[in-house]
Amino acid sequence: MAGVTATVRHNWTKAEIAEIFTLPFHELMYKASTTHRMYWDPSEVQQCTLLSIKTGGCTEDCSYCSQSTRHKTFVKPTPTMKVQKVLDAAKRAKDAGSTRFCMGAAWRELGKKKNAFNHILEMVKGVNGMGLEVCCTLGMLNAEQARQLKEAGLTAYNHNLDTSPEHYPKVITTRTYEDRLQTVANVREAGISVCCGGILGLGEEETDRVGLLHVLATLPEHPESVPINALVAVKGTPLGNAHADEDVESDGIGDVDVFDMARMIATARIVMPRTMVRLSAGRLSFSDAEQYLMFQSGANSIFNGDKLLTTNNPALDEDMALFHKLGFVGKPAHAGPRVAPSEMRGEVEISNVRGSELQYA
Repeated sequence: MAGVTATVRHNWTKAEIAEIFTLPFHELMYKASTTHRMYWDPSEVQQCTLLSIKTGGCTEDCSYCSQSTRHKTFVKPTPTMKVQKVLDAAKRAKDAGSTRFCMGAAWRELGKKKNAFNHILEMVKGVNGMGLEVCCTLGMLNAEQARQLKEAGLTAYNHNLDTSPEHYPKVITTRTYEDRLQTVANVREAGISVCCGGILGLGEEETDRVGLLHVLATLPEHPESVPINALVAVKGTPLGNAHADEDVESDGIGDVDVFDMARMIATARIVMPRTMVRLSAGRLSFSDAEQYLMFQSGANSIFNGDKLLTTNNPALDEDMALFHKLGFVGKPAHAGPRVAPSEMRGEVEISNVRGSELQYA
């Protein structure tokens, strides 16, 4: 194929993304790593902390989620955390090296939860005041709620699309794909950074992975960050139960390996070069060497701490040891890509760039 240019585009076709996605692995890794080094310092990996401020009791039927009231899992509903406890957790996260603090609440939408929303606005103001990036994932938002979160100091809003439009109805029926895109649009209109990605291992086909990337890469503005998750199969959820059934192994549910993750991350890096690619759920199942492969494919952010909402995550000391082993340092808060498109030396074709040429702008 022709060299992939390291310019920011919004007119990708599915065929073009599929051509990149299906490259021989060694070639895909080379192109992704080269793109990454053009836009980002490869030694910097942002550390983020995710806290569940309202666990369980969600009315959605997401077939992978342990927090749905429709599934019988180990998760028991809890009330929304007190503001000061959340701020204390944010301070601990900052002290441990995190520069982004994310707060998640298990509900379908904010709706008319006025008191809860006012408390969340206080949380956002407090975390922002610590100099941290502050992110929330609270389900669907309307335009006014997004505006108020922006005024409170919210840096980013996470609202994942999960998979392709075609596969989505097989995973979730209580919220449409268009609902999710509308929330993303409301967030963008309010001037908040968009964090939007997906999950591998939902029984999707390769075409669905390409389809998700196509939706993200053809938005009017690319998400500032794209989390790539591997399904953590939870007993009691439809996908968790299916994953435990040996008869459905051929359906592609669960069993996501490092090459699946690296191929998804690398393609995202190439088609959205200025986007942070976040190595998210499922990281505990990958070795240090496998995680290194994912960083080499273009991931430049992780979630630290021993929990990601309700699922396990590598211990902090393990991540610190990994950073030391690989020579990584934490990325500062509010630090974007280091090269703007206008600073590029023309439309450099990755296929023609070699190591000695990677001097950036």
